[in-house]
Amino acid sequence: MKKHSHNHIETFDGLAGLGLDRETDENTIIYYLQKFSDDTLMKELVKRLTDEELEEIFSLLTRLLRKHLTDPEYHNLFLKDDHP
Repeated sequence: MKKHSHNHIETFDGLAGLGLDRETDENTIIYYLQKFSDDTLMKELVKRLTDEELEEIFSLLTRLLRKHLTDPEYHNLFLKDDHP
């Protein structure tokens, strides 16, 4: 059974751009992150990123996860495990 999904990118037909309103901004971030994490794109892009860019991406994502998720949410929503 698949634990991860990227359904938003497959069904979203709205505007992708920041600054119009909060809902559009949120949908745009989901759209871009799901496009960005595509396996085919990542296989090519990750080889081209500098060590500093890899660290920057990892640090940003880690910081956001720590700031906005509780420990149980992190395990459940991000790691997809059954941590108590």
